[in-house]
Parts: sequence; structure tokens; C-alpha cells
Amino acid sequence: MTADDDALFQAAHRARANAHAPYSGFPVGAALRSASGEIFAGCNVENAAYPEGCCAETGAIAAMVAAGQRSIAAVLVLADSPDPVTPCGGCRQRLAEFAGPSLSVFLAGPEGVRECTTLGALLPGAFARTHLARG
Repeated sequence: MTADDDALFQAAHRARANAHAPYSGFPVGAALRSASGEIFAGCNVENAAYPEGCCAETGAIAAMVAAGQRSIAAVLVLADSPDPVTPCGGCRQRLAEFAGPSLSVFLAGPEGVRECTTLGALLPGAFARTHLARG
């Protein structure tokens, strides 16, 4: 793991500590590095009206976009589970909006990175702006 990857892990770890997960008891943190090298983090935020919560990756993407950036270079998802936790289907599609199939996706537990994959492996055939009709 490089120093850049460790910075992603630390940012996700700090964000996970602030997760609002009173219903599932499953806090998740995510951090992404934009193309500029800046790191943005997010945590899951649950809501009593379950579909109204948001994933950690969504929060990190929103922070990046709010800062005026539009390109993701790497992402790390941190959760405490026996198996590595991947982004959900919706978050995979959100990541695909700002990155290509070669995006590195690090899957981590509290002890560190457990696995590295790519967005293309997690979301083959992603729906993209190129699929939209041009008026």
C-alpha cells in the first residue's frame, strides 16, 4: 500500500467513525482521490425512512463535486465485515459517472486493505452518457 493509498484509508477510517447507522449498526466509510490528488471522504447516513439514507461513496462523490471536481482516480471502501464490502450497485453506477472501468477500488476492513479490484470488474457494461440519445 502506497502513502497515497494509506491517506485514502485514513480518510475513510475517520469518516466511518462519524457514520450515522443507528438502524443497521453497520458504519461504512469511503474516500476517493480525485484526478487532482485531493481526497474526499464520506460515511453512510441512515434514515428512519430507509430508502432516504445514503451510502458512504455517495457522500464522498458529493463532496468532490461540491468542490468543483469531476474525475475520480481511486476509491476505498471501509467496513467491518468478514468479507470485503464492495460498493452497492447504485454507487457503482455513481462511480462510473466520474471514472472509467480501470478505476482502482480498494476494499478495506479496520485492519487495512483486503482486496483491490476495478470498477470494470464490479460493473461490466456500465450505463454511460454515450448511451444517451443526442438531441
